[in-house]
Amino acid sequence: MLKKNFIAGVLVTLSFGLKDASCEETKMMYLSGGDKDDPVQWDFYCTQGRKSGEWTTIPVPSNWELQGFGTYNYGHDKEKGREQGKYRYRFEAPNDWVDKVINIVFEGVMTDTEVWINGMSAGPRHQGGFYRFKYDITDLVELGKKNLLEITVSKVSTNASVEEAERNADYWVFGGIYRPVYLEALPKQFIERVAIDARADGSITIDVYLKNIMTADKVTGTVLVAGVERPLTAQINRGQEKVTLHGKVTGAKPWSAETPHLYELELGLWEGGTVIHKTKERFGFRTFEVRPGEGLFLNGHKIRLKGVNRHSFWPDSGRCLSRRISYDDVRLIKEMNMNAVRMSHYPPDVHFLEACDELGLYVLDELGGWQRPPYDTDIGKKLVKETVIRDVSHPCILFWDNGNEGGWNRELDNEFGLYDPQDRRVLHPWENFNGVDTAHYRNYETVKRKLQDSTLFMPTEFLHGLYDGGHGAGLNDHWDLMMKSPVGAGGFLWSLVDEGVVRTDMNGKIDTDGNHAPDGILGPYREKEGSFYTIKETWSPVRIDLEELPENFTGRLDVENHCDFTNLNEFRFEWKLASLPKPLGDDNKHRVLRSGSAESCDVEAGEKGELELNLPEQWDRAGVLYATAYDPEDREVWTWSWGIQKDCGYCHQYVQKESK
Repeated sequence: MLKKNFIAGVLVTLSFGLKDASCEETKMMYLSGGDKDDPVQWDFYCTQGRKSGEWTTIPVPSNWELQGFGTYNYGHDKEKGREQGKYRYRFEAPNDWVDKVINIVFEGVMTDTEVWINGMSAGPRHQGGFYRFKYDITDLVELGKKNLLEITVSKVSTNASVEEAERNADYWVFGGIYRPVYLEALPKQFIERVAIDARADGSITIDVYLKNIMTADKVTGTVLVAGVERPLTAQINRGQEKVTLHGKVTGAKPWSAETPHLYELELGLWEGGTVIHKTKERFGFRTFEVRPGEGLFLNGHKIRLKGVNRHSFWPDSGRCLSRRISYDDVRLIKEMNMNAVRMSHYPPDVHFLEACDELGLYVLDELGGWQRPPYDTDIGKKLVKETVIRDVSHPCILFWDNGNEGGWNRELDNEFGLYDPQDRRVLHPWENFNGVDTAHYRNYETVKRKLQDSTLFMPTEFLHGLYDGGHGAGLNDHWDLMMKSPVGAGGFLWSLVDEGVVRTDMNGKIDTDGNHAPDGILGPYREKEGSFYTIKETWSPVRIDLEELPENFTGRLDVENHCDFTNLNEFRFEWKLASLPKPLGDDNKHRVLRSGSAESCDVEAGEKGELELNLPEQWDRAGVLYATAYDPEDREVWTWSWGIQKDCGYCHQYVQKESK
């Protein structure tokens, strides 16, 4: 359904898009591979540890420890490897990039980064390992010739606050260029970036940031959806750095995790009657509110966040991931009937947020920081800006997190809003702050007391899953409390995966650093552990509370709709009758005897109703009854089962009767 909607938007581009022959889009050229599955080999020199002291090659992007270099360390280690990685790569920029502004862009480097082009510094050292940054290298690049890119990456930051916030933490710490590196070429006057605030009623505000404006005189914006009659327009003057477009779009469908409708915004920078730069941005219309004493509301509907914490992690590539992994992780999270994810404890890859937008997950996007002194104010301001300007237009993001568990700098709280026209609320995970109590790991009685208060309660970590010991065991009790309280806003389990590293220095052994890292619902390669299914049942959007079939059962089931937006008439329900295996005897197989579809179940979100299974005659001669709910995307929500015959001696006769 979503895919069709998005394709329709693309088709509208052909009718309403900017078609001037001289119009220029931003051009890109990758220097590295796009992700872990298609790296590019660069020259590499490691200064200490394994395979150090000689020039060789390394795939980029990657973390160098997983490629056999340097030293493995967990964040709790008191003594950590201090190696540097020196990179070299030669590239040729196209001749037709003449009169272009050329940037080199890094999506993520651990940790301090210094860059040279043809022996000349590209700019000041960048500090902060989880953030996108770029340098203008227009004057350093020779077009049509081989250029030498040199990069020195220091695993240990010279900024003490970066070291504390990012590397003295409860996760593996790595080094290297682990996200893509690419060049972008723009016209001399260009649209630098965009920040979108699109509301559920179709109203839209677009902050358009401009660069080098000399002769350009207009910015236009077109939302590619049926019902748009004309572009949004704003005049600009020489030297102007920002313009804001306002408008209202008719016919737009709101975005939510249950209905992730997406649209495209096409922006044009004009000089006279000519479009000189064009950009596109994907976004969704939605209105998010935090109502004191009432809860979280999206598009006027109350929502509760059923979430999990996720690190960017893969066993044999560390923090270096792929688009496929991002989309697979979102699908696994949604398979557990979750609707939210927290980006602990740093911003994720862009493709993960794209997956959340497209498939439907609510996101808490987080600035680095963990329990210790946070980023200092100067470096923190830069990293807040880098976080927000990259991620601001994603509809999936509901909150910004300023650090974690004491790792917040209060002087940074107001910085997020400088770049966010939505002015999303800032949280301090583990603290009662800004109208939301996010306290971690409170016991049952404490949770009960908190939910009797007037402050919204939404633990950003709860039910720690060490060795799968907490997730399933306590979730149902905690969630029943949450559902019964008006201030219960949801919560985030710790955590999604066991973070076991494939150690290249231990013959491929998977290392979880003792009991520090095996906290997941899933194994390192996303193997499903026991709690996966408990969570899936507890957070099912369809609830059927029937432990045993009554003697007078007629095929009707009481159901509750725990969706936030969707009527159960958009779900599909099926039943099966089966025979159970006998421990002793000839017939020891589980066999499906009959199956069929239930009637459509018209129950609004948050309401109760009945489901009519339409069972056949003599259904009670079977051994077990199954009922399965499928959501509008045809994912299995849950399968319930009830024993019918304690002694299923008639099952064989029933099979023979129905087969005639």
